[in-house]
Amino acid sequence: MTNPPYHRSTTVRRAAGLLTALALGTAVLAGCNSEGASTECGLDACTVTFDRGVDARASIFGVDATLVGVDGDVVTIEVAGEQLSLTVGEQATEVGGLYATVQSADQEQVVVRIGRNPG
Repeated sequence: MTNPPYHRSTTVRRAAGLLTALALGTAVLAGCNSEGASTECGLDACTVTFDRGVDARASIFGVDATLVGVDGDVVTIEVAGEQLSLTVGEQATEVGGLYATVQSADQEQVVVRIGRNPG
């Protein structure tokens, strides 16, 4: 007895879906790491909380991001070797092939959102 054609295509689709889900899960887990910072990553964006007063850096989506300095509400970061100064709350700006925006900056921490799209 042979399986009907729709059964084979359903099995192939399920296997493909499972492989895709495993790949995405691995990408999310492997997408972020940090030193002197903490990261919360999704599929296309990470929120990086840099500690001030230390050599704070994070690797997200295979790109290094570093807190260079803070002057009032202007934060300088380096992403993929490109430096950029951003004002807290400013619209997302392209840097190193990604988009960055500073959500907050205080005496202890700087919170930056870095993602693959400006949203």
